[in-house]
Amino acid sequence: MRYLLISFCFLCVGCASYPKKNKFEKKETSDTFLRNTYFSDKAQDYVYKASINIYKRHFGGILIIKKINDANHRVVFTTEMGNKIFDFSFIDNDFTVNHILEDFNKKILISILKKDFRTLIKENMKLTNTYSYHEHLVFETEIDKKKHYYYQTDNKISKIARVSNGKEKVVFTFSEINDTIANLITIEHKGIKFKISLKSI
Repeated sequence: MRYLLISFCFLCVGCASYPKKNKFEKKETSDTFLRNTYFSDKAQDYVYKASINIYKRHFGGILIIKKINDANHRVVFTTEMGNKIFDFSFIDNDFTVNHILEDFNKKILISILKKDFRTLIKENMKLTNTYSYHEHLVFETEIDKKKHYYYQTDNKISKIARVSNGKEKVVFTFSEINDTIANLITIEHKGIKFKISLKSI
């Protein structure tokens, strides 16, 4: 009976929600939407030196993100010589592969990149809950039916966590923030060896 109770306790802890596990404090707010401004300026070309590590493979080059209009972003990854590796269009909820190198042309890899870049560029998210956590405000929302938690420090988004079963699955971190530009961005997957590092140039 004692082992059964211990197992039950571990099960309860394991199934706890992300806010409960991290001891977030619920916060009342009148805000219903959260805005991400990092890739929101149509007049700005967002250019980053990029490093993509997938298991033991490494790809380096230049990532360019361009907001074409209110509901349209283009994401292009090239070699430093200008040869395209992949070229994606995000228009509203639609996603188009304009070009992709054979090494990246795998269904599961395209799906991962689609989800990661959609999260990165998505501007307006409907809030489901708001919390406080140390010096952060944490906003809970959903993207593609997955819970995402946006950590905000000094009115700037410093982290996004995509969560499943109460655990962080993908973590986006933003640092060296200058106005509406995050000069350093990392996207790290917890369950697989997949990491994207971006440095503004």
